[in-house]
Amino acid sequence: MSPMTTLSTTGQVFGVGLGPGDPELLTLKALRLIQQAPVLAYAAAEGVPSFARSIVDSHLRGLDAKVEIPMVMPMVAERFPAQEVYDQGATEIRSHLNAGRDVVVLCEGDPMFYGSFMYLFGRLNGAFPITVVPGVSSVMACAAAAGWPLVARNDAFRVLPATLDDDALRQQIDSAEGLAFMKVGRHLARLKVLLREAGLIEHAVYVERASLPNQRVVPLMALDEDRAPYFSMVLVHCRGGAHVL
Repeated sequence: MSPMTTLSTTGQVFGVGLGPGDPELLTLKALRLIQQAPVLAYAAAEGVPSFARSIVDSHLRGLDAKVEIPMVMPMVAERFPAQEVYDQGATEIRSHLNAGRDVVVLCEGDPMFYGSFMYLFGRLNGAFPITVVPGVSSVMACAAAAGWPLVARNDAFRVLPATLDDDALRQQIDSAEGLAFMKVGRHLARLKVLLREAGLIEHAVYVERASLPNQRVVPLMALDEDRAPYFSMVLVHCRGGAHVL
């Protein structure tokens, strides 16, 4: 029996973490499942190649062609009802599972950490066997890229979306030793102001596209931009790094 064969009459779902972007940061388990799967599903933005799919591209060369299910999010200014995309994706995935084919869902970073896989998980869990394969999260990739120890001893560490309002961010900033700010984007300028108010701007580092060839690491106080791309993060520690005594 091959590793991808199931004992049930249906296929299995594998939510596979791909890590932050470097194709060499896949786990051995992730690589094996991706190469053996007859069906791959992944998220993509309309008119833009899927980043998740691009991470595994080099690992699929020379293999038999696979059925692919791109879940495409329209590029629109207003908030798009993404539920419709996941509903359609889940429907296509079910058809393959019911036919006995396993489906690997490609997930940037880790499937259960701000991952879109959780929305498919909610639609399929209980009806089909599901295995989640963890991946290197963006937080760990950014810390590695910056040489920035996140926490030590009894430090409290928090991961915060920069989309929170000012009061909520101030409260979180004031009561943690280590912080990682995600979803920085258009909130970068506001975040710099809040960290400057807290006396932490000199204890913060900005990381962009961690693990990729165009990776960028800059002390936050030296960063001129007021907006950041999607793949960016700000790391903060009240001591300037967990290793600082």
